Amino acid sequence: MRRTYGIAGLLLSAMLGLAACGSGGGGTPGNPLDATSAAPTGSTADGGKAVIGSFDFDESVLLSSIYAQALEAKGVQVEEKPRIGSREVVYGQVKSGGLTIVPEYNGNLLAYLDPKSTAASTDEVDAELKQKLPPEVEVLDSAPAEDKDSLSVTKETQTSRGLTTMEDLAKVSKDMVVGGPPEFKSRWETRFKDVYGLEFKEWKPTGPTTADALKDGSIQVGNVFTTDPKMVANDLVALQDPKNIFPAQNVTPLLHKSSATETIRTTLNGVSAKLTTESLLGMMQQINVNKDEPATVAKEWLTSNGLL
Repeated sequence: MRRTYGIAGLLLSAMLGLAACGSGGGGTPGNPLDATSAAPTGSTADGGKAVIGSFDFDESVLLSSIYAQALEAKGVQVEEKPRIGSREVVYGQVKSGGLTIVPEYNGNLLAYLDPKSTAASTDEVDAELKQKLPPEVEVLDSAPAEDKDSLSVTKETQTSRGLTTMEDLAKVSKDMVVGGPPEFKSRWETRFKDVYGLEFKEWKPTGPTTADALKDGSIQVGNVFTTDPKMVANDLVALQDPKNIFPAQNVTPLLHKSSATETIRTTLNGVSAKLTTESLLGMMQQINVNKDEPATVAKEWLTSNGLL
C-alpha cells in the first residue's frame, strides 16, 4: 500500500492549492500554480531564499515546518506554502522553480517517475532516483525516518510468539489472521509466500481500522503505516523486513537545483541526519492525538535536537 495522489484529482488538487497557499506557516499570499513566477535566488553568503511547499496531509505540513524553521535559523528567507495538493502539482512546481523545496518520500517519488521500478532498499531507491530525476531538480540525503507499509503486531503478541522479523512470523503465521485494505491480499499474498514463506489462517479486509482490529484481537497481524499514531496508542510493533519486501519510503528533501544554496543543502542534510521513524511517529502522535500545531511540534523537535 502506497500513499498515492491520483491524476484524476489533479484539477481539484490544484484548486485547493490556490486556496491553501495564501494562509498558514507565516508565508505571504501567492499562487503555487503560477509556473511563470520567478524562482527564488540567493548567494551562499546570505543563505538565500526558499519557497517551501507541502502535500495536503499533516505529516507533510509538519516536515515542511521543520525545514522552514531550521533554514530560518541559518539566515535563509523562507516562504511557506502548505497543503498545495497532489504530487502531480507539487512536483511540477519544484521542477519549474515555483517551489524551492518539498519534503518527499523517496520510494513514492521513484514510483511516480518510474512505475516499473523494482528498487527496494533505501540505497537502491536513492541511487535509481538520482538517475531518473531531470536536471532541474535534485534530492538531498534521505532521513532514516520512513512512513512505509509494515506488518505489525501488538507488543503482547510479539512477546508471546517471539517475533522480531517477518522471517520469525513465518513460523506461526498459519495460526494467525492478517488484516489490511481490501486490495491487500491480492497485492501481497503471493509475494509474502515467495519471499518469507508466510501463509495466514485468514485474510480479513480491515481498511483504516486495521490498527484498532489489532488492539481488539480480531486480527493478529496487520498492515499499518509505520508513522500511524495508533502504532503508539495501540501499543503496536512493526516487524522488521530484512528482505525489503516493502520498498523504502524515507523522508527525502526534493529541491529545485538552481534555487538552492549550500546553506540550504547543508542545513537540510543536518535535519535528515537526526530525523528517525520513532521521532516522526512521536510528533505525529502530538499532532493527531494531542491536537498540537505542526509548527509548535516542529520547533520542539528542532530545539531538542540542537537545530535551533
